[in-house]
Amino acid sequence: MTVPILQNPWRLLLAINAAIIVGVLIHKIQLPPYVPYIHLLVDYHFGFIKRALIGAIVALFTAKVPVWLVFALGGTTWLATLGLYARLFQNTFGFSAKTLPLFVFTAGSPFFLKNFMHTLGHFDIYGCALAIILLLMPAGSLLFVATAALFSIILVLIHHIHLLMYVPTIITIVVIRHYLACGCSRSNVLFGVIALAAVSALFFAAQFMGTMPIPEADFIAYLKSRMADPARTDLLQFAYIWYQPLAKEVADTWGRLPHNILGVPVFALLIWLHTPLWRFFASLISALESERHKRLVIAALAGISVAYLVMFAMVFDYSRWISNWAVCMFLILHAVKMLPTKQEAALIPTEDRKTNIFGLIVTLIPRVGIVRPF
Repeated sequence: MTVPILQNPWRLLLAINAAIIVGVLIHKIQLPPYVPYIHLLVDYHFGFIKRALIGAIVALFTAKVPVWLVFALGGTTWLATLGLYARLFQNTFGFSAKTLPLFVFTAGSPFFLKNFMHTLGHFDIYGCALAIILLLMPAGSLLFVATAALFSIILVLIHHIHLLMYVPTIITIVVIRHYLACGCSRSNVLFGVIALAAVSALFFAAQFMGTMPIPEADFIAYLKSRMADPARTDLLQFAYIWYQPLAKEVADTWGRLPHNILGVPVFALLIWLHTPLWRFFASLISALESERHKRLVIAALAGISVAYLVMFAMVFDYSRWISNWAVCMFLILHAVKMLPTKQEAALIPTEDRKTNIFGLIVTLIPRVGIVRPF
């Protein structure tokens, strides 16, 4: 007798993913929220500084910041991102038995929602959420380009590394959804160039002029004044990052490189386990009607990847970077699906044995991590 769940196990894999996410959340709550907590304390009290937008918004509502707020804000953002991605997937592919494997390899990937749960409270997920909004909203007017510029500015103010992390993906989405669909006129190209210049200028201001202007002891005293429990000085051990110059960050990264580079084969294995997804992505690009569109998409994917290579050379949170790179690939896949095609790309097969095994392994991996794999 044939068991139906073994013939088409993708619904079971979705249930397993949900259970794993709950387990990751329970484990996350037991860990100290170091960097995510301190980001809620830092604001613009001493003038313009980097990594201060979220803390400044929190300061509008409360003078004292409890630790639980990290999980409340992070959890709300995670749920919003889940809802946004589910809506995006529904709009792009629809939910059916045939599209479930694709949903498992994206939403159920250890690179995506499960890892965002592990990094709950970090700033990465904001870039993902805003990029998804751009994939959902109408793109026929300059308002779309202006919204993308505003989102990029917000991301750079949250953390300037977003210029490399999600701004290239946002630019790609704008190019695919607005400029390729609506055409390039003098006005919309000039508007886009000015917007990009403004975002880039803000990045350089945050990177080179956004350090804390007061002694570190005074800065820590101010942070304690915003803590609900000032005795938790262990939560302030990363205050030095508001003083650390780029050269020091790069030196720290290269100093850790011999040890951290050992994780690269693991990252390669994780990427390989998504082979059915990458094959579908390649067939989607091949099915595009315009050769120019194909070349532009490939160039954009290369540009996004180069931006992440630059990040790898600058900051050592390798597991986060590779995870967000994969998420960017997932989002660009949705953008590419919106372009005109000459034929329909075949979806990931639902009954292929090798694909099912890859889907099971991808499902069972709970997350990728922050610095080193797992």
